[in-house]
Amino acid sequence: MSEERPTAAGVPSRHTGGPVPITSLRPAIDEALDARDALVAALRLAGVALPSVDVRTPWPEEGRDALVHLGPCSSRTAWTLATVIAKGVAR
Repeated sequence: MSEERPTAAGVPSRHTGGPVPITSLRPAIDEALDARDALVAALRLAGVALPSVDVRTPWPEEGRDALVHLGPCSSRTAWTLATVIAKGVAR
């Protein structure tokens, strides 16, 4: 199933096929962008760099938050991330 993209008029609605005003999505997107930036900064401090971190647009009629998508990473990066998390939990 292909992902629908925002249009100039808004984001296509899955249920009606009509546009949803993009302004109604702004709070969820802003929160997700802030969370993404905080996560990337914290990971950078821990020596972890994920190659692809972005934000996915929510579907407002479903009441969902925007998603911070971490994307794929190498096994080496996954091991580094697991080690950093385990050390943090052990504190």
